[in-house]
Amino acid sequence: MTFKEIILGLLTGTALSVTAQAADIDRVLLISVDGLHALDVARYVEGHPNSALAELSRHGITYSNARTPANSDSFPGLLALVTGGSPITHGLFYDVSYDRTLYDPGNTTCRGKAGNMMVFDESIDKYNSQNVSQNVIDPAKLPRGRNQFGQCVAVYPHNAIRSNTIFEVVKSKGGRTAWADKHPAYDLVNGPSGKGVDDLYTPEITNVNGFDATVSVDCTVANDQLKVAAILKEIGGFTHDGTPVGGAPKLFGMNFQAVSVGQKVSKDNSDGSCGQSTHTGQPGGYTDGSGTPSAVLAFGLQKTDEALASMIQALKSRGLYESTLLIVGAKHGQSPINPAKVNKPGHFADLVAALPDSGTNPGAQAIAAANACSTGACGFVQDDDIALIWLQDQSQAKAAIDYLNTNAKALFIDEVIGGDELKLKFNDPAQDSRTPDIIVQPVYGTIYTSSTKKNAEHGGFSFGDTNVALIVSNPVLPAVTLKTPVATSQVAPTILRALNIEPEALNSVRVERTAVLPGLWDNHREGHWD
Repeated sequence: MTFKEIILGLLTGTALSVTAQAADIDRVLLISVDGLHALDVARYVEGHPNSALAELSRHGITYSNARTPANSDSFPGLLALVTGGSPITHGLFYDVSYDRTLYDPGNTTCRGKAGNMMVFDESIDKYNSQNVSQNVIDPAKLPRGRNQFGQCVAVYPHNAIRSNTIFEVVKSKGGRTAWADKHPAYDLVNGPSGKGVDDLYTPEITNVNGFDATVSVDCTVANDQLKVAAILKEIGGFTHDGTPVGGAPKLFGMNFQAVSVGQKVSKDNSDGSCGQSTHTGQPGGYTDGSGTPSAVLAFGLQKTDEALASMIQALKSRGLYESTLLIVGAKHGQSPINPAKVNKPGHFADLVAALPDSGTNPGAQAIAAANACSTGACGFVQDDDIALIWLQDQSQAKAAIDYLNTNAKALFIDEVIGGDELKLKFNDPAQDSRTPDIIVQPVYGTIYTSSTKKNAEHGGFSFGDTNVALIVSNPVLPAVTLKTPVATSQVAPTILRALNIEPEALNSVRVERTAVLPGLWDNHREGHWD
């Protein structure tokens, strides 16, 4: 039974065979538009009926109540899409986090007490003397850990994942794969094998002590366009650098940053480093709580939509559009949408340290010790519009939780997640080396920073952070909007199902029992989740 017959069966109420598969879908193009909310899509499609997003929604299912399954940092956000899981199984909470079994990059013998930060951002790139990334990872900057043979080795992002990815599964079935993203650290999509992606392209968007494209939506669009050009080449049967390979990949995609930057920047090109910016000095973000975009954000949305249109046209020109399942989603949202809600009181640990009794309270002292730790087995505090706390002395967790709850108002805390509550959602931090001891969700709109450069952020559990766009599109699909709550982790098993591959080939899908997205197939298979 073909994909078209399955859809027609669903629309007419015809019973489906449990063995039915999408035999006429030859490839999947997965797009993450970072920061894109369901609200952004609804408003854009309504105001731009001839847009690419409108075309995709006219031939696809729009899931208007899609949420990330965990905290909304880019790493767990992307891993939800490509592993079908959450930090419970893939093991990553943030691009800069902590692991109680790892060692400092300089500790090449893994001697001493274990415990160190896991830094997987732009700082691990190899740079030239002009502070320009060479778009490869410098292994000397990676944390160290012992491999299965007891050897002390550099831990690459792909080594840090505890679950396999859709790229590994598709490649194991003979399909060619490709992905493009914003940092070389997105090597993580290769999965634990390190070999899941045949054509990985990661032009650095943020050079440490060098040019940062994210100061301006214009320069970010230019960086996005590098990846768009790669997708167009891949549709044409080439690798991102123009090497002929005979056809489009079985599974490929990219992330866009322009919408995220348009949401975040307080003032476009504030330092003047993006010389060609046409929006210099203009405010970013939304103009009201209803999601009306500023001119800066509107430009990011427009250019992203134009790029999607170019991909659609390329697929049509090559005769591939009808055999391609195109999925547009997002790693994360952004909050707050309402500019009146923005509150930037300073970094979380600094706020704790400023409390009158912080110098004598054991809970506050435990947080201060973790924050003061730059390397080694002494804990870590990570913050954005969330705070993640790994304590050096885990026996102080209850004291720290009690202290934070007592001072919740002064610290702009909405909820302190720890102890039994934390273990209901994540692995027990006493047993899992990656899970934070405490997670702090602030009052909506609070960003734990004093920076004047941004007016929105992601990483937390708020609706603005976790409610994201999700459209699954193919020319045979009718226009359907489903308000059924879904998780972005359901994208991964859906992709495999569309390619006639068992979703259970993904470890996270098996362990977390992640279902395919509703509305595309009859999800019930007797005994499947038992």
